[in-house]
Amino acid sequence: MKTRRLTMAQALVAFLEQQHVERDGREQQFFAGVWGIFGHGIVAGVGQALHQHPDFRYYLCRNEQAMVHTAAAYAKMNNRLRAFACTSSIGPGATNMITGAATATINRLPVLLLPGDIFARRNVAPVLQQLESEHSQDVSVNDCFKPVSRYWDRINRPDQLPFSLMEAMRVLTSPSQIGAVTLALPQDVQAEAWDYPEELFEKRVWQIARPLADRALLERATQMIRAARKPLIIAGGGVLYSEATDALARFAAQTGIPVGETQAGKGSLTFDHPQNLEAVGVTGTPGANIIAREADLVIAIGTRLSDFTTASKTAFQNPDVRFININIAEFDAHKHAALPVVGDARAVIEELSGALAGYRVDDDYSSRIAVLKQQWEAEVERLFNLQHGPPISQGEVIGVVNNFSRPEDVVVCAAGSLPGDLHKLWRTRNPKGYHLEYGNSCMGYEIAGGVGVKLADPAREVYVMVGDGSYLMMAQEIVTSIAEGVKLTIVIHDNHGFSSIGGLSQSVGSAGFGTDYKYRQADTGQLDGEYLPVDLAANAASLGAHTIRATTREELQSALAEARRQDRTTAIVVEVDKEVRVPGYESWWDVPIAQVSEIEAVQRARAEYEKRVQDERYFLKG
Repeated sequence: MKTRRLTMAQALVAFLEQQHVERDGREQQFFAGVWGIFGHGIVAGVGQALHQHPDFRYYLCRNEQAMVHTAAAYAKMNNRLRAFACTSSIGPGATNMITGAATATINRLPVLLLPGDIFARRNVAPVLQQLESEHSQDVSVNDCFKPVSRYWDRINRPDQLPFSLMEAMRVLTSPSQIGAVTLALPQDVQAEAWDYPEELFEKRVWQIARPLADRALLERATQMIRAARKPLIIAGGGVLYSEATDALARFAAQTGIPVGETQAGKGSLTFDHPQNLEAVGVTGTPGANIIAREADLVIAIGTRLSDFTTASKTAFQNPDVRFININIAEFDAHKHAALPVVGDARAVIEELSGALAGYRVDDDYSSRIAVLKQQWEAEVERLFNLQHGPPISQGEVIGVVNNFSRPEDVVVCAAGSLPGDLHKLWRTRNPKGYHLEYGNSCMGYEIAGGVGVKLADPAREVYVMVGDGSYLMMAQEIVTSIAEGVKLTIVIHDNHGFSSIGGLSQSVGSAGFGTDYKYRQADTGQLDGEYLPVDLAANAASLGAHTIRATTREELQSALAEARRQDRTTAIVVEVDKEVRVPGYESWWDVPIAQVSEIEAVQRARAEYEKRVQDERYFLKG
């Protein structure tokens, strides 16, 4: 057997460089490179290995959490067929990645995490940044990755590496088991050499299959659809990852079944598709939520049916409602006691199209869908053209950006009040034009995610929509965008605090307590003084961005045009009136309210809560 003597870290990098995936006859390299920040626990191992592999690109980020967000966004934009590895030192560098790991795993996105670790040989312990335990010598901060990783291992000997790498790739390329993978790398082991088999470094192609559904379950699903009078499709992120958007568009047109989209599934249909009622759930449109409430059959495709999609189990009120869950993951397919049609979304939709030849919903149902869609379009136009302010409304800002952007452009967001407003209002014209991280709704994702989106498809303009609260958590990735020549247009909504949670606080009777960026007043002892003089434009400029301030709709339109002409990241700061909100429609979200309180507003909110919680349903009948 031919061998190559390499350090563990050198073998790791050489292996990653040779991994490819193939789906539908299209082959591509899986790893686009490695993100990292070198510290003492990684620089002499993985750092040295990357230095001698210049063709396998290394990217320097400014925060370890941010690089995982960038990697996750890149994987999402590539429909999980490409990925990045992320490396850090032991200690705070590693633990900074945990939030990113959770975000990737919750959103079912492949990211390989390579944190440095404590010495395997232990004789020099405790080393710098080591978390000691009196119960075990085999514990480090990297054990914190276990609950947020789909696969976790610690490489305590260089000869363990090949076996861990195979398991890591199995998970990273599995449509059903996908998520963050963590390989903890002890500092000393990274530098140790071993004679690795040459076969480990040969080109390897991982086949991404499109599993077909069980024949009996597919037949049963066909019967259920034919028997339904008011069916509804809920399209989730799996539709996009499976590249099933064209198949879904044909299926919806053929059958007339209306479609509601989750946050991850928005873009499954273009906004103007006749069957697309757009957003569904807590942040949904009135049409989608009315149809969901009345539906006797819900066909969930590629969605994990989160509480925002199901409106905390209040969305589906038809006493006879049944569910068909089409999902690549058996875990998700069984939710809501559904008929579990386990298989690839595109393959199953195409088979159902054939099986349902001649089937179509009745004319009355079709007419109702058309009316609801027309009414929603009128409501969007109203919200886009309020002519409020200044400060202008957030809905107007979304309208200006949406109307200015081109169909192939991408909007990126993650947290605050913007995701709900974007879910309802953004008119998606391209399957990849809407990029929301709403599984973890992680503040700080936006700019880092925008970098990943732009790296995945440099030809697209990327519009990062971010509130001031989320912006201030991870603004430093502007520096990364400048260093890499990755141009973003960042539209910063300045509402002087946390608009989303402030509105929620008001709705539960807590008057927005602790959600504004204000001075603390000596006489009250509370944060209820004047607004803080935070200059977001000056901050963005200091990080290298071209900056523009906009106050009116006209100024925002002009700023967007100027940003398009720029060859580097541009930050547009626009003040918005956070009290002029996009309404909620025909939906509710379960946020438990204090059962006892001295505050009258809380008492009223609790009384209303006790009424609404009665609408929550148990779906147990198959």
